[in-house]
Amino acid sequence: MPKITVGLGVILFLLGIVGYILVDGASKTALIPSFFGVVFIILGGLAVANLNLRKHLMHGAAGLALLGLLGTIKALPQGIYLISVGPVHVDNPIAVAAQSIMALLCGGFLYLCVQSFRAARRKQNAEAKASSL
Repeated sequence: MPKITVGLGVILFLLGIVGYILVDGASKTALIPSFFGVVFIILGGLAVANLNLRKHLMHGAAGLALLGLLGTIKALPQGIYLISVGPVHVDNPIAVAAQSIMALLCGGFLYLCVQSFRAARRKQNAEAKASSL
């Protein structure tokens, strides 16, 4: 999971930079995905380097993904509209696209985190059961 976390961070960082370039630097909020990306890169990098803190760092990354999802999920209906109809009746198509992409990335990452946490718990329970026999 730590390498996936770093990969997500790189993608979000690039998403923010591309969004900022596409709006010609008119909006600093276009860089928000980049800020999230930097934090994901740091959390993932630390988790690779420090096995003792990996569990805590990955839980932190899952929490950050939840914040990213909650902050951007409102753009998904407009993102679907943008894909199906085009930029007609969408106030800021670049922002809608960036927020929709971030919502999907954070949601997908959060799903992977939950699956990983469940698998780790099952493994831990199986090992405890085997050692008690």
